[in-house]
Amino acid sequence: MEVKGLILSGGAGTRLRPITHTRAKQLVPVAGKPVLFYGIEAMAAAGIREIGIITGDTSAEIEAAVGDGAAFGVKATYIPQSAPLGLAHAVLTAEAFLGDSPFCMYLGDNLLRDGVAGFVDRFREGSADAMILLQHVPNPSEYGVAELADDGSVHRLVEKPKEPRSDLALVGVYLFTPAVFEAAKALEPSWRGELEITDAIQGMVDRGLRVEPHVVTGWWKDTGQLADMLEANRLVLDAIDPDVQGTVVDSKIEGRVVIQAGATVERCHIRGPVVICAGATVRDAYIGPYSAISEDAHVERAEMEHAILLERSSIIGIDTRIEDSLIGADCRITRSDAIRSANRLLVGDGSRIEIL
Repeated sequence: MEVKGLILSGGAGTRLRPITHTRAKQLVPVAGKPVLFYGIEAMAAAGIREIGIITGDTSAEIEAAVGDGAAFGVKATYIPQSAPLGLAHAVLTAEAFLGDSPFCMYLGDNLLRDGVAGFVDRFREGSADAMILLQHVPNPSEYGVAELADDGSVHRLVEKPKEPRSDLALVGVYLFTPAVFEAAKALEPSWRGELEITDAIQGMVDRGLRVEPHVVTGWWKDTGQLADMLEANRLVLDAIDPDVQGTVVDSKIEGRVVIQAGATVERCHIRGPVVICAGATVRDAYIGPYSAISEDAHVERAEMEHAILLERSSIIGIDTRIEDSLIGADCRITRSDAIRSANRLLVGDGSRIEIL
């Protein structure tokens, strides 16, 4: 049975501003690779070959990054959404592309450690009308929440409940048959002014359709906020294998470190897990665990740890360690005369910062 893919990449990413003032949130890199790419690769690994990508205001940027999908082994079709009117609205927007095929819907800013292949295979082989992935979370009021009956079936779904009756959050991956279209078309906008996918799934439950829940045991991250983005970076870096292909001169390399071809490391101490991407230059610096340095970035006479430095940015002459930070593209961070003991940064593209 052919299963198509639908990836949602139209959100504005307001919780990651100022980074997302100048780039799509789905293209912010985790461990040196845009978040969106992990979702496309997960679908390709599940045998999905046709993927529709829902886009919004950042459509041109998304299309430029993904292209026709051939680099991932898929065919990508771009589907513009008129406005961010909810996940169920996105499903209806893609109806012509999806046709009568079952499909896997994946939120483009989500990451799952174990991918989706196992779930897609089970959906192909089973008879469910929908499959939802769930995970226990400490803050369920921030998510769509599922309440399960005693027999393990789905009883009720609520979007961001003020008083959640369950700690099972809906992970940003769903599998549907075309039955979801009828459920979505019957919806009225929620209090948020959106057509909620939780309401559509609830409609399927109320009609007696089979909605199959599965609890995800591996990690899952929604990368919509700074802390989540850094945590996703940490989790992905924890699984990398050492691979040093770039130029390393008079440096100490410890642990799992990736230095891509075209990168240069001179007189440094690099303690992994760390990724240093092609074209980056790191000199006289300490790069500590869970750091990712993007293409053509530059670090000199500085220390960073648990941080992400985006492309073409530079950190020069900073004698207090930069940590827990996400620094945008084309930024320049240098030392001013005054001194502080710590720095924590969320910096937008094109910024110029002097550390006091």
